[in-house]
Amino acid sequence: MDTFPDLGALSDQELKDLIQQLTDEEQEVSYQRRILHGRIDILRAELVNRLRRKHEEGESAISGADVQQLTDILAGKSAPDTD
Repeated sequence: MDTFPDLGALSDQELKDLIQQLTDEEQEVSYQRRILHGRIDILRAELVNRLRRKHEEGESAISGADVQQLTDILAGKSAPDTD
């Protein structure tokens, strides 16, 4: 459905069917969003563990490239990396 239908032209049953269809779509999108958030949480936890391990081993958790990227962002030279 690209455009919103003329609600006055729909019968009661058509309205009920449309409500059900959109409710089903919303539930599917919500489910997919929850799955994605779970995956993101797992990936972030792995990244934190790796950074913690580096720190415990005496390595620097932040590289010079990280500092340069932050400097560029703060100076308005580049957009934040969304990866």
